[in-house]
This record gives sequence, structure tokens and C-alpha cells, in this order.
Amino acid sequence: TGTLNLLEEAVAAGVKSFVFTSTTSVFGDALRPPPSQPAAWITEEVVPVSKNIYGATKLAAEDLCRLFHRNHGLACVALRTSRFFPEDDDEPSRRDAFARDNLQVCELLYRRVDIADVVAAHLRAVERAGAIGFDRFIISATTPFQPEDLDRLRRDPAAVLDCRIPAWRALFASSGWRMLDEIERVYVNDRARKRLGWRPDHDFGGAVENLSAGRDPRSELARSIGAKGYHPEGRAPASDSIER
Repeated sequence: TGTLNLLEEAVAAGVKSFVFTSTTSVFGDALRPPPSQPAAWITEEVVPVSKNIYGATKLAAEDLCRLFHRNHGLACVALRTSRFFPEDDDEPSRRDAFARDNLQVCELLYRRVDIADVVAAHLRAVERAGAIGFDRFIISATTPFQPEDLDRLRRDPAAVLDCRIPAWRALFASSGWRMLDEIERVYVNDRARKRLGWRPDHDFGGAVENLSAGRDPRSELARSIGAKGYHPEGRAPASDSIER
């Protein structure tokens, strides 16, 4: 009811536009195709298949935004943000297999965004909401992958990356890092870049370049916020795991 309360008060106060922070978790089971299928190319056209209460309630809140635009003319933009938290992964198997920095740099390929770019997306949404009316946007780092890569991403992401950003191998070797064994989904931010005019500054290629030069790949904002730590073992108990 929190989002509903805010929408009602926005209309009552004569507010012209409303930006809702949603999540890529709304896609739910659509994010994990069966092992025999290619990786999922996740755009705003993919139909969500809720898998937990978090995704279901976020999706319901998005629809409330659509309803208030339809019935009250309130311009509403929903931003489906991917991972931007710096805490350890909530899956024990991933925490055990990867150093945190290693995993989070890999995630910039397909499911992570720097928090400074999240802030920039919200500012663009505020500026553009009136012209847009209502829409939903995926907010994630720009992927180097293309649809023709999806089949091999399930089997050998490293080979795909050799074609897209070959400099990754030397950096990972010198850092003692490893690449993911498979990538099961790729978030696509084309709509946000085109309709919002959003230009994310941080991606995997930039991270490789910065790390190779001895620089921190994170934004100044991400570094200043740091990790807050929600739970003693990862971001959330396994039973409460949230897919982003």
C-alpha cells in the first residue's frame, strides 16, 4: 500500500510526474531458461513470471503507476534497476566460488549497474517523465553482448568475451580471477538509453580498462557509500534470496 499512498497523495497535491524505483526481480522465472536453451535476452518486452513476493509486489506497484497515468494523467516512469549493492552475493555457492570484486566486475556484463548510473537514470526520468507519460525501463550497465551470443553464453562466456573485449584475459590472469562458467540472462538497456537519453558511464569494458591501469572501476559515489552489510552471511538468507 505504500506506493498507492504516494500515488494518491501525488495526485491530490497536483504533482505532475512520479518516478518509481522498481527492480529486474519482477521478471522472476523468465530470467532462468532451462539449461538446454540459450541465455535470455531481457528487454522490457519480456513477460514477467513472478517467483517471490518481492517481485510480485514490485510488479503490482508498476501497474498502479500505469493505472494512475491512465486515470489521472500522472506521468509515471518505472525504473527496473539491476544489482548495484556492493555486499557479498546472497548465494553461498557464488560467494565460495568468487572473490567479491571478481564476481561484481563479471556481473557488469549482464546484471549489474553502478549506483552513480542509477542516480543519473532517476534524474533523467524526472526530466523526461512529462514527455514520456508512462513507461518501464531496465537500468543496467550496457552489455557488450549481442543476440547472436546467447547460445554460447550458456556454455562458454569466456569464448564470447574473447571476441567482444579480449583485454579481459590478461587482467583476470594477473588478478587471479576467473570468468563465469555460464551466463543465463542479459539485461538490455537500449530503451532507457533511447527514450530517457540516459548514458551510463560504467560497464565491463571500462572496468577492465580502469583495473588494468591500477584504478578503482567504481564511481566515487559507490566508493563513498561502501558496503553496509545487511546480514552476517551475505545479503539475505538463502530462503529470502532476491533475483536481480
